[in-house]
Amino acid sequence: MYRLVIFLFLILSVVCDEPKSRTVHLSQGIVHGYKDSDEDIFAFYSIPYATAPTGHEKFKAPLPSPVWSEPFEAVENNIICPQVDYMKSFVPKTLNIQEDCLIANIFVPNTNEKNLPVVVYVHGGAYLMGWGNLFTPKKLVNSKKVIVVTFNYRLGAHGFLCLGTKDVPGNAGMKDQVELLRWVKKNIAKFGGDPDEVTIAGFSAGSSSVDLLMISKMAQGLFKRVIPESGANTASFSVQRDPIENAKKFAKMLNFNDVEDFFALESFYKTVSYDELVAPNLMSRTDSTFFFSPCVERDVGEEMFLDDDPVNILKSGNYKKMPMLYGFTEMEGLFRLPLFEVWKDQMKEKFSTFLPADLQFKDENEKEEVAKEIQNFYFGSNLEINKTVLAYIDYFTDTIFAYPTLRSVKLQVENGNNEIYLYEYSFASDDNPVIPYTNSVRGADHCAQTMAVLDVHEIGRETAKSEESISADYKQMKATMREIWLNFMTTGKPLNANSKLTWPPVGSDWSPHMSINKVLELRGSLLKERAQFWEGIYDKYYRPPIAPSSPPPQKTEL
Repeated sequence: MYRLVIFLFLILSVVCDEPKSRTVHLSQGIVHGYKDSDEDIFAFYSIPYATAPTGHEKFKAPLPSPVWSEPFEAVENNIICPQVDYMKSFVPKTLNIQEDCLIANIFVPNTNEKNLPVVVYVHGGAYLMGWGNLFTPKKLVNSKKVIVVTFNYRLGAHGFLCLGTKDVPGNAGMKDQVELLRWVKKNIAKFGGDPDEVTIAGFSAGSSSVDLLMISKMAQGLFKRVIPESGANTASFSVQRDPIENAKKFAKMLNFNDVEDFFALESFYKTVSYDELVAPNLMSRTDSTFFFSPCVERDVGEEMFLDDDPVNILKSGNYKKMPMLYGFTEMEGLFRLPLFEVWKDQMKEKFSTFLPADLQFKDENEKEEVAKEIQNFYFGSNLEINKTVLAYIDYFTDTIFAYPTLRSVKLQVENGNNEIYLYEYSFASDDNPVIPYTNSVRGADHCAQTMAVLDVHEIGRETAKSEESISADYKQMKATMREIWLNFMTTGKPLNANSKLTWPPVGSDWSPHMSINKVLELRGSLLKERAQFWEGIYDKYYRPPIAPSSPPPQKTEL
C-alpha cells in the first residue's frame, strides 16, 4: 500500500509539474500567458501593441504602446474596436467594445523549439466590423510548426476616414496594421518566433489588407510571404475612389449638412462621438464597395501607407516580390444571397445601379450601354429563376473578388513576380444548404477556405462550436487545407517536397491553378472567359482612385 501511495504521488508530481503558464519579458513589461483548455498551446490575449489616439486626434496614426510595472495577465480575450451599430446583434455580449482597442493575441505551441515561423492573421469584415479572434488559429498552432498572431485594428470611419489633413490624413486602420507588424518584428522572438520568417494572411477585408501591405513602402521588410484569402488590392472595395466625396456623403448620413465647408466638415468629424460614427448600415451598397476602406493619401509630411493607385504600383513593379498563396472560392457571391429577392428585381429595372464603383463613363448613355453588355453576359435573355440566381452569384463573385484577384495576378506576373500559387476552393459539404431555386446546387461561400483552415465551421451561416459536429469529408478537407497552408507558411511552397502532385507558379494567363476540392486537381486558366470579359471592360472604363485635394484657404475674420 505504501509503495502504491508513493507511486501515485510521483505520477501527480509529474502531472503537476507540467507548465500551465509562460512568462515573457517584453520591453513594455512582464507578460503571463496560460495553457489553453482544449489545445496543447499557450495563449497570450489582449497585449497592447499600440495606443489608439482619442478626441480630436482619433484619426491619426497609432501612438506608442503602453508600459506596465506589474506583470500583465494576458487573459482578457474580449476586447474589440468600435464597429457598425447593426453588428451588435451578432457580437456576443461578453465582448467589450472600447476605444483603446489595439491589442494582439499570441498563440504559441507547447514546444521548446525556438525560431518558429510566424503567421499574422488579419481579420475581415468589410473594413467595418470584426475583431482579431473572430476566428481563432488554435488547431493550426497545435501542429507545433508555427506561432500565430491575431489582432484588432480601427474600423469604419475611425480607421479609414481620409481628408488629407494633419489631423485626418487617412489610413489609420492600415497604420495600425503596420504598427502591429513592427511590434511583432521587435517582440516575437521572446515568444519563440523568428522575426525574419513572418507570413501575413487575411480573409475578406483582411485579404485586401495583406495584399495592400505587400505593396506599401511603409510595410517593407516586415514579412516575407503573403496569403490573401478572398480579397485583392485592385478590388473596388479595397481603395476609396474619392475619399472627400465619401466623407461628405457619410456626414449627411449623420445629419450634418454643411459639407461644402471643408473646415466645418473636418471639425464635425473631430468632435462627433464614436457611437454616432458607427451607426449607419453600409453593407448593402450596390456598387461593390462598403464605403470606408484604405485611400491613396495626400502628402502631409508624415509617413504614408499608400501613395498611389495599387494598379499603378503593380504595373511599375516597384515593390518587393514575394511568394503568394492567392485565391478565392467558387461562389464568393453567395454572401449577397440574402439580398437576392430584393436586388433581382432592381437589377432588371436598372442594372447600371449595380456596376462597380471603379468604373467611369463619359455620360449616362455610355454607362447604360455598358451595363446592358454586362447584364447580357451574365443573365442573357433567360428568365428562369434557377439560372438567374446562379448568374447573380457569379456576378458578385466576379465583381468583388474573383476578377480583382485575377487582375492583380496578371499585373504581378507581367511585372516580375514568378512565385504566385493560384487556387480556387470549391469544396461544399452536404451540410451546406442548397441554394434557393435550385434542386441540389451547393457552393463554397465567401471565405470558405478560411473556415477550413481556422477553428470554425459554418453551416448556412450558423457557426458550429466544435469540429466534432462536422462531416467526415469536411474533417478531411480541413486537414488537407491546414497541411497546404502550413507548407506555405513554413517553406513558401504549398506542397511538400515528397508530394506526388505538382503545383507550379501561375503565369499571366491565369494558368495553372489548383482546384481545391475533395481531390486536388491542377488545371489550366482560372475563369478565363469571365476574366477576359472584365479585362475588356476595365481596359476602357477603369476609374482610378484619387487622393484628397489640398484643403482650400481657411477664411479669417476681419
